[in-house]
Amino acid sequence: MRKNLPMILIRVIVGLVFLTEGILKFAYPSELGWGRFAHIGLPYPHVLAPFVGAVEIAAGGALILNLYAGDAALLLLIVILTAIFTTKAPILLGHPLARFAAPKLEHYGLLSFIHEARTDLCMLFGLVATLLDSGMSLRLKSR
Repeated sequence: MRKNLPMILIRVIVGLVFLTEGILKFAYPSELGWGRFAHIGLPYPHVLAPFVGAVEIAAGGALILNLYAGDAALLLLIVILTAIFTTKAPILLGHPLARFAAPKLEHYGLLSFIHEARTDLCMLFGLVATLLDSGMSLRLKSR
């Protein structure tokens, strides 16, 4: 148990963040659900936002409970990479990326990107750690 504690803590906090964000998409749909998705420029925001919210709730809960954690991490990796691509990549570039506009900021580029994406990057690396840990567990069990 003691050896697994760091990974348990990572899974719980990452799962809790995604679970909360999923709930918020339903609690405040015009602000954090379909409204945000429409503002970002994602297609079919009234369909996509509840779908993503449900994935975040289910997969976030699975991470917390360590149920199919590798599968949950993979689903959430798709969610967070999409979020980074659509909302943070334009900050890195300093201009729109396809249909995704850069927000109005005083500064653009790498430092601004890292600042604005700090939570997303922590979630990304927490998911990668979970995925690697799950893969390692599977390899150890098969021996």
